[in-house]
Amino acid sequence: MGKIVLKNISKSYDKGNNVIENLNLEIEDGSFTVLVGASGCGKSTTLRMIAGIEKETSGEIYIDDKMINGVEPGKRNIAMVFQNYALYPTMTVRGNIEFGLKNKKVPKDEIKKIVEEIADTVGLSPYLDKKPQQLSGGQRQRVALARAMVKKPAVFLMDEPLSNLDAKLRNQMRAELIELHKKLKTTFVYVTHDQVEAMSMADKIVLLDKGEIMQVASPKEIYNNPRNKFTAQFIGTPPMNVIECEKIDGFNFNSNAKFFGFRPEKAKIYKDMPKFSENILELSGEIKTKEMLGAETLYKIKTNAGDIVIKTYENNDIESDEVNICVGCNDIVYFDKDENRIEDKVDVLQEDIEVYEEVI
Repeated sequence: MGKIVLKNISKSYDKGNNVIENLNLEIEDGSFTVLVGASGCGKSTTLRMIAGIEKETSGEIYIDDKMINGVEPGKRNIAMVFQNYALYPTMTVRGNIEFGLKNKKVPKDEIKKIVEEIADTVGLSPYLDKKPQQLSGGQRQRVALARAMVKKPAVFLMDEPLSNLDAKLRNQMRAELIELHKKLKTTFVYVTHDQVEAMSMADKIVLLDKGEIMQVASPKEIYNNPRNKFTAQFIGTPPMNVIECEKIDGFNFNSNAKFFGFRPEKAKIYKDMPKFSENILELSGEIKTKEMLGAETLYKIKTNAGDIVIKTYENNDIESDEVNICVGCNDIVYFDKDENRIEDKVDVLQEDIEVYEEVI
């Protein structure tokens, strides 16, 4: 069991400097929950308070309904995996993994069995007699994971564990962590500043900004239904295009809206602007840059309302710099003056849908 509950958690390093204030969060048992946000948002501080490495200024922390405020880190039934691996350089892989078991006076035969089982689970069996300096970054990270696993904790806490790896190895290790989570069926709490990492790994994403939770949702929900402008522009690669409504003439926006937005892949690019009804947003602009990314192409386009990015999956090559862009009403989201989401759906006419699908 590894359910975590944070109630009214606040953290201040000095008077008046609140890193986190009145944070409330429930992390489900067995979930892969990712805390994501920019540097300084409070994600690592939150993780360290759960671990007991840092003390909360106020509030309560529970693991499986037991309040753990003041409980030593070693007695919280958690294991932490750090960014820098924190391996013992003079010990072999086997020595690093079994170190905690020896300290607990576990019998030798049992230690051998546990180490070999865990080494097999994380793919380290051929490397048990090697030293950390003889291993790749990914292999070292597996040693750090294996060393945490021998504790059989209720919760794994991971603080940017893949940030020191190159892009290809990060992708590989992400897949391995997902598989490991499925095998162990244990609670994973993972911290990253990389929203791609969060989207690809999490069951549940907790997006933080300046110590405040902006949204808690599944990757699909947080992408399709952002609760506020910050979430819309943080989640997504590239992020949502957000424009002030007053910069667009001739379109019937929600009267309470200050901003509107749409995902880059929701827009269509046309050679010649078709005739639409008022339920289709029409823009024109000039292509500034084009990025070919294999199956998709990103266009950065300068419009009178500002720069926007369009993502297309068609295998096309637009020769002209001048283009026309259209977005259906149901693909537009609205935000009020406080940058919170306004729910607003408009039915697009069938004849508009038929024309709208005829892209380059």
